[in-house]
Amino acid sequence: MDTGALREWFSRVDLDNKGNISATQLQAALAVGNLKFSISIVQQMIRMYDFDGNGTMNFEEFVALNKFLFQVQDAFSASSRGQGFLAPDGVYEALKIVGFSLDSPSFYTVCETFDQTKKGRFLLDSFISLCIFVQSARNLFNSFDASKQGRVTLDFNQFVYCAANCRI
Repeated sequence: MDTGALREWFSRVDLDNKGNISATQLQAALAVGNLKFSISIVQQMIRMYDFDGNGTMNFEEFVALNKFLFQVQDAFSASSRGQGFLAPDGVYEALKIVGFSLDSPSFYTVCETFDQTKKGRFLLDSFISLCIFVQSARNLFNSFDASKQGRVTLDFNQFVYCAANCRI
């Protein structure tokens, strides 16, 4: 989607013209695009891309979120092969396309958590929610991995902070 179209979409939900939208407004904007998410998922989206830390989403943050969402949708489409859903092996393939590599225990735990129907079929919204969680976890992990070695040591307070920030 081009920037002009995104600007128009953003402006339609920025009703007070302050240049920032709330979680409720973002939820409404996504619903227009046929993406229906709980408010907790939308709040997680804002936390992922709230670069200025004000708890809302400005246009630049909205563009960054949409870039991520389009990347996730493209991976879903490529892996679903026209079926409209992903089985777990398709989820694994799509996650790799997006740039996530999880070991088997982590992968199956995340799948179990985000398989809303418990039938092993992930619709687009479930897959997006899963990707938002994994990206948020990656962002949080990277904030503690100062040496960029793929390992962190956390004390209990840091662990609680991480758990609270990755909740869905």
